[in-house]
Amino acid sequence: MWHLLFMFSAVPIAVALVLRWWFGIRVLLTDGMRPCHCDLAKWMPPPGDTAVVHRAEESADEFGRQLRLKALAEWREREPRAAESREKSRRFGMAVPPLSGVVAVLALVKGQVIVAISLFLGATVLAAVLGQLALIAELSAITQAARRLRETKGFPRRDDEEAVVRCALAHAWKESLPPILAMFQK
Repeated sequence: MWHLLFMFSAVPIAVALVLRWWFGIRVLLTDGMRPCHCDLAKWMPPPGDTAVVHRAEESADEFGRQLRLKALAEWREREPRAAESREKSRRFGMAVPPLSGVVAVLALVKGQVIVAISLFLGATVLAAVLGQLALIAELSAITQAARRLRETKGFPRRDDEEAVVRCALAHAWKESLPPILAMFQK
């Protein structure tokens, strides 16, 4: 039974890592370094930002990060229950793999290596799946914020705007996995 759990856990972890790389890290590496210019009168700082001076020229990666933060703050105001559910699944993803690691260490002490590895991978897969499911609502919130960004024409050049939106979506994909898996991809 533990061999089956190991096998059925390894495949989803590999798929989650590939998806994170393809939709997150790869996009940030290709589009993230692009210098973008925005209209500061139309581009609002992210929530909680108290800086007096904001730069009109940043990388698409930085503008994408800010757009994601804005989208999440707006989503929290519009749908507080859904946003809270997403936060709970993220906290679950951060807590469960390390706690299952403690159980795995106890199984190792008992001498059952495959049980230890299977328990740890099973808990990690559960956290990764919940993170991916929570990603759907976050991508929807970012898409709505991107639609409003296009309407306000916060970026004079359409290419800059598209790069920022792609980077915002990529940041969501990059943050969707539990930290224990994210440390395998930088």
